[in-house]
Amino acid sequence: MRAETQNNVAAIEKSLKLLAQRMDWDTAPHRLEEFNAMIEDPNLWNDPAKAQKLMRERQALMDAVGTYKLINSGLRDNVELIEMGEAEGDAEIVSDAEAALRDLTKLAADKELEALLDGEADGNDTFLEVNAGAGGTESCDWASMLARMYVRWAEKKGYKVEMQSETAGEEAGIRSVSYKISGRNAYGWLKSESGVHRLVRISPYDSAARRHTSFSSVWVYPVIDDNIEIIIPDNEIRIDTYRSSGAGGQHVNTTDSAVRITHLPTNIVVTSSMKSQHQNREICMNALKSRLYQLELDKRNAVINAAYDNKGEAGWGNQIRSYVLQPYQMVKDLRTGVETSDTSGVLDGDLDQFMAATLAMDVAGKSRAEANAE
Repeated sequence: MRAETQNNVAAIEKSLKLLAQRMDWDTAPHRLEEFNAMIEDPNLWNDPAKAQKLMRERQALMDAVGTYKLINSGLRDNVELIEMGEAEGDAEIVSDAEAALRDLTKLAADKELEALLDGEADGNDTFLEVNAGAGGTESCDWASMLARMYVRWAEKKGYKVEMQSETAGEEAGIRSVSYKISGRNAYGWLKSESGVHRLVRISPYDSAARRHTSFSSVWVYPVIDDNIEIIIPDNEIRIDTYRSSGAGGQHVNTTDSAVRITHLPTNIVVTSSMKSQHQNREICMNALKSRLYQLELDKRNAVINAAYDNKGEAGWGNQIRSYVLQPYQMVKDLRTGVETSDTSGVLDGDLDQFMAATLAMDVAGKSRAEANAE
């Protein structure tokens, strides 16, 4: 067996070991039996929220077990094919099995990273906000490009995307937009995208065709589920209703039922203008709870980060990534150093390489912090 193939086999075996640890492989069959027994309870759906949570947990375990079995059997089968092909001198069988192992190595690495999404809220749905920075039309157009990028990424993942609110730019683009993105590990993947995103390009709005630099910010925070209780006293919030407006286009809202809720102790403001006043109020309260929970997560992360590294400019709210369209093509993540010249692919939602690198970096940092604490 060639050295490259041996390395691939070792990498897959390492990933399988981690996957088994994360799901507790020894107890997984018993837990699946328990889940299957519980969903047969005719009274289960008397509490829809509890039932949905149970179904999600069951599906997550089934997916984890299925993934482990798929990778394990693929490894075993292709190693046997290589050994058989080498014994019989059949180079074609060996080549095909080696190619299958290369693909399996990538799949195993992806699933290994996904298994590391074990934070308290990583499995939750998420809210994502995009806000244009200073710079007028340029920044508003950049904000709309970022919003499209994340919508395309979510669609490729099979996630559900619901617009919560939108404020149009005066001439083009958007001043701000908020989405709820629903799907397994939506927050876990997207949380690394919070920060300032920088665009460099020849402006289509500049008659002199000069190069412009624009900034927009992205903020990601988890949707709070029933396992996390956030209590907000009535005297800590101010609720305003208003008539939303925009500069024109298909997303303009003319309803009088838009809602704005301000959390007085933190001055956090959340808005919703897409539904009825009652629904907008509910959306805003859920978003506010999520924002307050994110504040607590940020405090915890700040303590962890300080324990192992001074992240400086890579901290939340600072510039995390540059997108250069002229005079050359490059997208570079300033935290991990990952870069690509495929700018059109990135702006069309190909973000996994950046998210995976940041996740791996964060996991490594937390491991160092835990080791130092011991």
